[in-house]
Amino acid sequence: MSKQYKRHFLKSKEAKRLLENASKKLKIALEKCFASMPKVELVEADFGEVYLLNSELALFKSGENVYPTLLFKEVFGFLPKVVVDMGAVPHVCNGADVMAPGILRFKGEFVKGDVVLVLDEKHGKAIAVGEILYSADEVAGVKHGTVVKNIHYVGDKIWKTIRELAGT
Repeated sequence: MSKQYKRHFLKSKEAKRLLENASKKLKIALEKCFASMPKVELVEADFGEVYLLNSELALFKSGENVYPTLLFKEVFGFLPKVVVDMGAVPHVCNGADVMAPGILRFKGEFVKGDVVLVLDEKHGKAIAVGEILYSADEVAGVKHGTVVKNIHYVGDKIWKTIRELAGT
């Protein structure tokens, strides 16, 4: 049985502010993903807020930050990536942070605090969204410990909610 969520469209001023904040956090001009200013709908869930851009489940809010969902494929090409070995996948998909020994390689430029996608090595699929704890020049020397703080992963509350909202 599906849950009832509180939904409404944001006013254009609120939508613009949300997109500006998200663009700043993601270091992406989100308007490049859309031909015109998207219609932004807010869905209030038990864990927080999910934003639909032109009916696409694109963003969610965690604390004061806005992050992409694992269904917002339009931004995947713009975000830096961390590729993990298959041994790390079940741990990351259970909410564990990404540890140095499980990382195979990095793709793209990043600095400490940037939003990154975590990909599995076998299929190259996005399994998590996180924040990198080191800059690109520092991370090569890290051999143990946490490298990426896991924010959103396949199977979490956000994932289950967006899949339910998407009807899949």
